[in-house]
Amino acid sequence: MTIQPFNVQNMLRVYGQHLDQGRRMARYRMLLQRASPGDVVNFSQEARRRQLVEKVATEIMDSLMVSGSNNPVVLDIKKDLQREFGFEMEFRYLPLEPELQILRKDGEELTEITGEEKTVILERFWRITLDKVNKTML
Repeated sequence: MTIQPFNVQNMLRVYGQHLDQGRRMARYRMLLQRASPGDVVNFSQEARRRQLVEKVATEIMDSLMVSGSNNPVVLDIKKDLQREFGFEMEFRYLPLEPELQILRKDGEELTEITGEEKTVILERFWRITLDKVNKTML
């Protein structure tokens, strides 16, 4: 019996989606556990909008950038990051690792970015994502 490469790729893609979904659910559970049921706060419309923008930006950073989405907002963010830092980047999660991995693309070679440079990229990544989401939301 032979296994077609397409079937293997499809299985790995679905497995990756399940891992991403599991990470999102774990973060959601942690947020629910932190919030006590008695906390009821009335937010202004601007605060609710800001909260929604942050939620969408987090979703883009956590799943769409990693999955290689062709979403126009995601592509704009990638272009801005490449223009600002001068090299192409790839984002991914390693299995069983909660932290986002950033890789510098030099042709076919991938080099992991760590330390202070990773922190600077992640901060700029967050600001660019917030700005793009804020501009695109009505």
